[in-house]
Amino acid sequence: MKKIIIKSALYIILILISLEFIVRVFHLNKDNPSRFVDEYKVEKWIPNQEGYSVTGNRRQNFSKFYINSFGYNSYREFTPSKDKIELALVGDSFIEGFHQNYYNSIGKKIEDKLVDTEVYEYGYAGYDLADQLHLIYAYKETFDLIDHVVLGLKFKNDLNRGEYHVVQDRMHLESPLYKKARRIKLLVYAQNIGVLAPLWKLAGRLASIGKKKKPYVHQKKETKQDLEIKHATYIKNFQNLIDIYGFDKERFMLLIDKGITPQVFLNYLDDNNFKYIDFSQSFNESKKPTTLIYDRHWNNHGRNLVAGVIYNYIKDEKTKTD
Repeated sequence: MKKIIIKSALYIILILISLEFIVRVFHLNKDNPSRFVDEYKVEKWIPNQEGYSVTGNRRQNFSKFYINSFGYNSYREFTPSKDKIELALVGDSFIEGFHQNYYNSIGKKIEDKLVDTEVYEYGYAGYDLADQLHLIYAYKETFDLIDHVVLGLKFKNDLNRGEYHVVQDRMHLESPLYKKARRIKLLVYAQNIGVLAPLWKLAGRLASIGKKKKPYVHQKKETKQDLEIKHATYIKNFQNLIDIYGFDKERFMLLIDKGITPQVFLNYLDDNNFKYIDFSQSFNESKKPTTLIYDRHWNNHGRNLVAGVIYNYIKDEKTKTD
């Protein structure tokens, strides 16, 4: 019996080592760049990292990222000046673009169309409007040199708070334990494809044995009045962020999907002269899928459409000022 246990343990170890080797050789796991909070309390990636973002258990998406010296995934460095024309894209993972090779990003697509314009991509997964405006405020001298700034905004996700603070949940991923775990590529791969999810649930159930169960709270259906209160709160948060961090209505514009943006907020933007770029029409008219098959991030076609909409808007803005 003892020999069987020893042999079984040895076989398991050898199998795990073999799987680790396979995952590394075929690069089935995604690389996780390290993040940090800089001296201005801006959360971003540690500069000068590169690797590959992998999604799916069969490498459904395999794309290279490159973190520039400023801490963002980009095909270029950010060197704004008064002598050049620049466009900045600020937003979350949709702007960050880990689902696309960094040299074929939305910013690169726009830059290929716009003459004599450099496009900078300040994208970071999880950024909401508070993150974006705090970034611009913290690096005011840099952004004052940029001619056009586009901020991605999804109404239901990006206005949950009216003031910036560092999101500690994301920074917990940089703890020594998480860093050591990320070195085991098999573990990263298993986590990414959902293999570990049932084990975490089982561990949670075992940990709750003997503990008093919390009473089930029935989810109240959201009424029209509840929705109106929520929308009013989000608009108030928007106003508060603008009051704290500022918003240059001449140079700044929001990138939104009008199809999922409440009319009350659109009315507010129109009444207060906020500029916005809407990409919903181009998506609705598209005969091809605009998102990836395994999540809601834009695919290459969707990114082409977004780049085209931004390009047309900036081109029209230039025409008005000429």
